[in-house]
Amino acid sequence: MRADAARNLDAVLQTGARLLADDPGTSIAAIAAAAGVDRRTVYRRFATREALLAAVRAAKLDACEQVVAEARLTEAPVLVALHRYAEGVIAVSRRWPVDVRQVQGEAGIARLDRLIGELDAFMARAVREGVISPRLPDRWARTLLVHLTNMAAHEMPELTCAQGADMVVQSLTAGLRPA
Repeated sequence: MRADAARNLDAVLQTGARLLADDPGTSIAAIAAAAGVDRRTVYRRFATREALLAAVRAAKLDACEQVVAEARLTEAPVLVALHRYAEGVIAVSRRWPVDVRQVQGEAGIARLDRLIGELDAFMARAVREGVISPRLPDRWARTLLVHLTNMAAHEMPELTCAQGADMVVQSLTAGLRPA
């Protein structure tokens, strides 16, 4: 793919992510205009808004998989891996503000299930190593991690990704009690 075509595709995907997260009914023409490309450019790549949204969700999954790999959830010290994950996923969620849980197709669902499984295994490791309380119900810590990173990404835009990750780690490991 030519460099300008790659830039245009990235602009369309990121603009589409932002606009479709705000309004799922946003037209292809509006996305193209906001991305600074002709709508025919978008239609050559994506026949429908749903196809564009599927590509945006796939791009977010790609980015999430990269964050999980770079966080080294199985080998880095738990607190280090947790902070890396939180910081990375906050950045990904800000760049791609769509709900990846609505991914469609068997391959997309399998990818999402793998990511959730990796996070569940990481939280189980955090419990074994004494970082997370063993008294919590199954999936509680992982679900809370997802909600906290989403909150930091979307409801606390004044926080940098690193500051958001600090708050996520603090909330998960020490709760809200005074230090």
